[in-house]
Amino acid sequence: MKPLEGLRVVELAQNLAGPFCGEILGALGAEVVKIERPDGGDDVRGWGPPFHEGAGTAFHALNLGKKSVTLDLKDPESFAWLLDFIGESDIVLHNMRPGVMKELSLDGETLTARFPHLIYVEISGYGATGPMASSLGYDTIVQAVTGFFHLNGDPDGKPSRVGPSVLDMGSGMWGVIGVLSALRIREKTGKGAIIDTSLMETALSYIAPAIANYSLAKTPPPRLRAGIMKVVPFEAFPTSDGEIIVAAANDRLFRRLMVTLGLNAMAEDERFRHNKDRAANKAELIEAIRAVLSTQTTGYWLEALTKASIPCGPVNTLPQALDHPQTQALGMIRECANSGLKLTSLPIRFDRQRVSIDGDAPALGVDTDANVRTDAQRRAQASND
Repeated sequence: MKPLEGLRVVELAQNLAGPFCGEILGALGAEVVKIERPDGGDDVRGWGPPFHEGAGTAFHALNLGKKSVTLDLKDPESFAWLLDFIGESDIVLHNMRPGVMKELSLDGETLTARFPHLIYVEISGYGATGPMASSLGYDTIVQAVTGFFHLNGDPDGKPSRVGPSVLDMGSGMWGVIGVLSALRIREKTGKGAIIDTSLMETALSYIAPAIANYSLAKTPPPRLRAGIMKVVPFEAFPTSDGEIIVAAANDRLFRRLMVTLGLNAMAEDERFRHNKDRAANKAELIEAIRAVLSTQTTGYWLEALTKASIPCGPVNTLPQALDHPQTQALGMIRECANSGLKLTSLPIRFDRQRVSIDGDAPALGVDTDANVRTDAQRRAQASND
């Protein structure tokens, strides 16, 4: 039995954050019914190329195992059906444009007043209050607004976004955490809750160490292409055929690294004795390590450093990462039964068993007839009979 079996989620969400939240809840056992516009549905269906079975691959990745019902919410009969359906459900999830749900009388305050048991999850770009509450916020824009750009990229180049949509995905996970917490509250009180989170709040929580550093140092942290500012050495180094990350995160590891690299004198040098000393004399130390590591292949150094119990790893391409033995052993990547797409599973296990996601992403409106039948449809069916 999956932990959320017996619960129903009504998802009025599109793009990435909301659908990812819904997909996680579905993987944990909830029934997720995705309400979409009849004229195209979730915008991500059109994000591509590439496309598979008429929808962009991002849609397939974030909507596995859901049902799709198309509704015109401006139609009174369809709206009435949705309200009844929500009343029989446990969770409403949305990341619609700010103000839309209020205009439709589907906002959290209205629905939880009518259905006190309901757990209402709202994911936005900039949060529920403040001067930007009504602004649209996509992941890349929020990364720029919150300073993410200036913490990422080559120090000699321009600031850069983090490639994956980490704020969307993180906000989806915060939504799930909110749902799980609210379910616990409902067990005790019988009442649900309104959960709201945003991409901006996710971003600020992710850069908490940088914020703490700035609050004391009063200067923005330097941009690093790879590695960690406060730990030396902890970064990527070129080898003769690629790059390798080496992390000597304490004094013991540092001395072991120096011996492995044949830099024994540096292991005993007072200028590099402790991390604060290494940070003060970083340039000279990094240049010496770089010179040694560049003489051999990545494979050679992975073997030598691993044998010495020094944390390290290759800088892989995506294909190399997917082919990595550890990736294969974890069983995270699965092939969808019908579509043949290779997608990721949920990154947790219960009793050592990987949580499966049942079913592929739905075709637009494929579950409408099984859930919603208008008077016109019933009359048409009756006349055909």
